[in-house]
Amino acid sequence: MPSLLPVAADLAWPFAVALAWIAGELGHRWLRLPRISMYGLVGFGLAATQLGVLPSAADSGSTMLLANIAFGLILFEFGYRINLRWLRTNPWIAATGLLEAAATFVAVYVVAAGFGMSALTSLLLASIAMSTSPAAVMRVVNEQRSSGQVTERVLHLSAFNCVLAVFAFKVVVGFWTYESSGSVLHAVSNSLVVLGASAGLGAVFGLGVPALLRRIGRLSRDATVAFALAVILLVAITHALKLSPVLAALTFGFAARHRRVALNQAQRNFGALGDLLAIVLFVFVATTLEWHRVLAGAGLALALIAVRSAAKVLAVASLARVSGVSWRKGVLTGLALTPISVFAILVLEESRFLGIDFIDQLAPLAAATLLLDLIGPVVTQRSLMAAGESAESTDT
Repeated sequence: MPSLLPVAADLAWPFAVALAWIAGELGHRWLRLPRISMYGLVGFGLAATQLGVLPSAADSGSTMLLANIAFGLILFEFGYRINLRWLRTNPWIAATGLLEAAATFVAVYVVAAGFGMSALTSLLLASIAMSTSPAAVMRVVNEQRSSGQVTERVLHLSAFNCVLAVFAFKVVVGFWTYESSGSVLHAVSNSLVVLGASAGLGAVFGLGVPALLRRIGRLSRDATVAFALAVILLVAITHALKLSPVLAALTFGFAARHRRVALNQAQRNFGALGDLLAIVLFVFVATTLEWHRVLAGAGLALALIAVRSAAKVLAVASLARVSGVSWRKGVLTGLALTPISVFAILVLEESRFLGIDFIDQLAPLAAATLLLDLIGPVVTQRSLMAAGESAESTDT
């Protein structure tokens, strides 16, 4: 499609980021919408296959790296919020995460297979559908200044979802590699070895960076820059070694917390750096979605969204009482797990850069991602407000 706007290539991304920021601020002020929903809408509209302002994702290797860095910063903060002591005190939270992820996987697989999708495609859709986008959840939680039982459960369940989804996706890719190459060693290297190396590298950073800061006497001060640089380095290393930046950054944040590193309020979202990179992240993710794929997969996408949401809500609500909250808060927690877009697209783009392209096979995911990119953050926001845990729900 020819470009409809005569914007020079070197101005395209600055223009898109500025426009997305303006749309986010206006949408949040006038419509009370999460800013990230507006970022995604602008990104989709300006994509190469829509208005043609931004280059295609295939030509955006450097932007892909920036998006992964932005995702890494969010994942680090996300991992830092995980409280292992709480999970030990209340093991029903972990049980809820396992049940909810398993129910989502089975439900989505059955529906995809029922629509005539191949076994491989159904498994890929099911593994990705298990996830909840930590980027969307974290941005909404911070934007709403939300805190409470529902908020903490959403954060912990999202972390479970991410780890299990990455594991399941890598295993499915491993089977696909084995069927394609016939090499068991190659298949294992694309799954379990990658997962172990990614988590190990994140743990090394989680142990090493706090130790370095203690040695140079900076741990008691604002360590925002140090941790931001460490995340950037970690993502760059995993990107170069073809590992999983998702698992590495999550492990880094988790290990840093349990090394008793105290992050102060100035580090929420990593300040202006995190806010700016978040815009790039959500705009970039939306540019990977092509209109013809969205239309092609719309029917199955609606079914997948419905069954995914039902599985998450029913699974979380079924264990709500035994885990210490009311049925209502269990339902709200399940609804707040709706976002999926950023995680799904970056995992697929990561696979494409490794030479494995599933984009054409997963047209329904493109449609589901677009819808949940816009609606998912709103559902999370409204769920937190309905639970009375959002600052806006008490301010208004």
